[in-house]
Amino acid sequence: MDDYLENGHSDQPQSALIFLGTGCSSAVPNAMCLIQPSDPPCKVCFQSLSTPPDRNPNYRCNTSLLIDYSPSAGEHKYILIDVGKTFREQVLRWFTFHKIPQVDSIILTHEHADAVLGLDDIRAVQPFSPINDIEPTPIFLNQHAMDSLQVKFPYLVQRKLKAGQEVRRVAQLDWKIIENDIKSPFVASGLEIVPLPVMHGEDYICLGFSFGKNSKVAYISDISRFIEDTELYISKKTGQQLDLLILDTLYKNGSHNTHFCFPQTLEAIKRLQPKRAFLIGMTHEFDHHKDNEFLRDWSKREGIPVQLAHDGLRIPIHL
Repeated sequence: MDDYLENGHSDQPQSALIFLGTGCSSAVPNAMCLIQPSDPPCKVCFQSLSTPPDRNPNYRCNTSLLIDYSPSAGEHKYILIDVGKTFREQVLRWFTFHKIPQVDSIILTHEHADAVLGLDDIRAVQPFSPINDIEPTPIFLNQHAMDSLQVKFPYLVQRKLKAGQEVRRVAQLDWKIIENDIKSPFVASGLEIVPLPVMHGEDYICLGFSFGKNSKVAYISDISRFIEDTELYISKKTGQQLDLLILDTLYKNGSHNTHFCFPQTLEAIKRLQPKRAFLIGMTHEFDHHKDNEFLRDWSKREGIPVQLAHDGLRIPIHL
C-alpha cells in the first residue's frame, strides 16, 4: 500500500519510526459526519463503519510518533512524541501490533489537547506500583507547556504529598524543560534531539524536532509559518538536506490560521527539498488512496517522493 523509507545499512542497528496517529485534533472519522450525516454521506468517515481501523488508512488518531531507537544490536529505546486524546486507543492498537513493551521517554511539541490529554494514561505503560514507587519517565517540554500542564494536571506535577493526602496511583513523570532554540539540543534515551520552533498561529510557538546522525529526520506536526532560523536549519539550500520530513497538512484547499494546508505544505516541501516526505495531521477531507495517487504524480514531477502517512505505518531507518 505504501512505499517505505528503505536504507542501505542492513549491518547497522535497526531503528524505526512508527506513526501512532496521523489525524487532526478531532480525529477521523469526524463524529458529526456519523451522528448528523450529510446527503450524500461523507465517504471517508462512513468507511469507518464498515472497515476495521487496522485496515482503514482513513482512520486517524491524534498526531503522534514513536521513535524506536536502536543504538546497538538488540537494544531498543522507545521515545514518544506527544500523548494526545487518543493515546489509549493507540496503545491498544499499535503498541500491541508492533510489540512495543514500554515508553522510555516522552517529548511534547506543545500543550494543546491533542498533544497532552492522554498523559494520565501513561501509567498504563509504566510498571504497576500502588504506591508509585517506580522510576519516573523523563518528559521533555518547553516552559509554556510546563506552566499549562501544572494547571491541567496538578497531580502529575506534584512532587510530594501534602499532609493527610492519600496515595493514589498516577503516572510518574520526570519533567525536563527544553528551550525553543535550535542551538539548544537535548538527549532523550540516548538520542540527541534538536528543538525546531515554528509558529502555530501568530501568537504561539510550537516545537518540531530534528534527530538522527546517519539519517536526518524532522518532525513538525503543528505549523502555520516557519521561523527563518528553523527553515534554514532543515533546508537543502544551506547544506542541511533532510532524509525525511514529516509535516503538517490540515485541509486540502485554502489556508488556515494555525496550520499548514495542502498547498502550503507542498510549497514548503519544494523550498526545503527533503529526500522524502510524509504528511500528517489530516482531516476527513483527505482520502488516503485517492490523494496518494495525486501525490505520486506530484512526486514524479517535482522529484521528491511525498505521500500521506497512515496510523500504524512503520518505517525502518538508520538513525
